[in-house]
Amino acid sequence: MRFGASLEQVCHRLSTLQRPGLKGVPMFFARIDRAGNITKRHSASKLQFARFGAACPVWNVHQAFETPGRIIRQLAETPDGARYLCLAAQTSKGSGGFRAVQPRYALALGCEITYADSFVYADDLDLGNRAAFEPIGISCRICERTKCPSRAMPPLKRKLTVSHDHRGALPYGLS
Repeated sequence: MRFGASLEQVCHRLSTLQRPGLKGVPMFFARIDRAGNITKRHSASKLQFARFGAACPVWNVHQAFETPGRIIRQLAETPDGARYLCLAAQTSKGSGGFRAVQPRYALALGCEITYADSFVYADDLDLGNRAAFEPIGISCRICERTKCPSRAMPPLKRKLTVSHDHRGALPYGLS
C-alpha cells in the first residue's frame, strides 16, 4: 500500500477513530475466515457480531472470497431495523513459495446509513430506497427471519416442524 499499511490495518484504524472530542464516523470492522467465523472484530456502531459460529450467510463479506481484488458494496438491514453500508474485500496473509500456506480472509468495513454519504462507495447507491437494503442477521442461530433461503441452521428459540409431504427452501418449518 501507498503508506506502508495493509488494508486490514487501515480498516481496523478507521473503526477505532473515536477519541473524545475528535470522534470519527462510527464504523465497524471484522475479519472473517473462509468458514464464516469472525476472527477479529471491532464496532463503534450498533452492529453486533456473532459471538459463536458463523456470521450471516447473506452478509456481503462472504462474497469477497468470490471476487478477489474488488471491493463489494451492500446496503443491509438487521432485524432491529438498523441499516448499514457494508464494504467487503478479500485479503491474504503470509508469503512464500508454491507450497506455502496462504490463509485468506474477508474484511468487512461499514457504517450506519446516516453516515454513508461520507464515503465515495455510497455515491451511486439509492440510500433512501428501503427496498434496496438486503435483510441480514447476526448469525443463523439467533436470527428470527423465517423465510431466509440461506439459513444454515435453525434458530435456537423456534420450534421445528417437519412435513413429509412438503419441501420448501429449508428441510423443516419454523413455528
